[in-house]
Amino acid sequence: MAVKYNYGFLDEDSKKEIRRSALKALAIPGYQVPFASRELPIGRGWGTGGLQLTLALIGKEDTLKVIDQGYDESVNAINLKKLISKCTDVKTTTDSEKATLIQTRHRVPEIPMRNDQILILQVPIPEPLREIEGSESETKKLHADTEYSGAWLSLYEDIVNFDEVTQGADYPTLVNDRYMMSPSPIPRYDNNKLNMSEATYLFGAGREKKIYALPPYTKVVSLAFEDFPFEVEDFKGKSCKICGATDVFLDEVFNQDTGDIFYQCSDTGYCEKRREEV
Repeated sequence: MAVKYNYGFLDEDSKKEIRRSALKALAIPGYQVPFASRELPIGRGWGTGGLQLTLALIGKEDTLKVIDQGYDESVNAINLKKLISKCTDVKTTTDSEKATLIQTRHRVPEIPMRNDQILILQVPIPEPLREIEGSESETKKLHADTEYSGAWLSLYEDIVNFDEVTQGADYPTLVNDRYMMSPSPIPRYDNNKLNMSEATYLFGAGREKKIYALPPYTKVVSLAFEDFPFEVEDFKGKSCKICGATDVFLDEVFNQDTGDIFYQCSDTGYCEKRREEV
């Protein structure tokens, strides 16, 4: 059966425009590149930016993995995977090491990614200064002037009021000492995986019509003060109930039948692979 790369939604001109925007984003790490976001058969805010990047980049030799908050079998992940595979006839997998292209929402795979892999993140709000400044034209000026004092003040107020930074997911980062960037709503635990990674990271916000990127070996630093360093979630003394892993991001699960709380790997593909190898 012929590969249906233009089946239904994105034509070649649309794909070329998205690829050009992605190339510009890779040339200026952390900079938000506007693009003509297309209409797709899913609601805006539910992964249209990531889906457009995936459909524009995927080829017949690729192997696809789709995850949603670490899960391979969530409703969002399953339906996106079905749509992409029907449009392209590519192979799919739950093993991040076998995938050449990974589309994800809210998580970065536990196993470090390689130089021949691309991670595409679905982004709801690409502007890290949005809560500080509501005007798009003003945030552009702030980025142009590297004026990020408002973001630093927000962190400082958290420390003064709560003796800690309360922001968990979407913790702001500075790329190549130049652009402040939203890492998408990944947990703080995943922020460090972006720094000097071998893989290519592409961020797509369909509703906001923005693409930004991290090419391999890009410096990405989470905002922090010298006397109040950046900290990730602490899972000390906890382990995955299913595979026993202790050095990964864990989800807290409440058992309604027993009333007990236990932990399991957020990355279900990693958990499955670990069980097979043990």
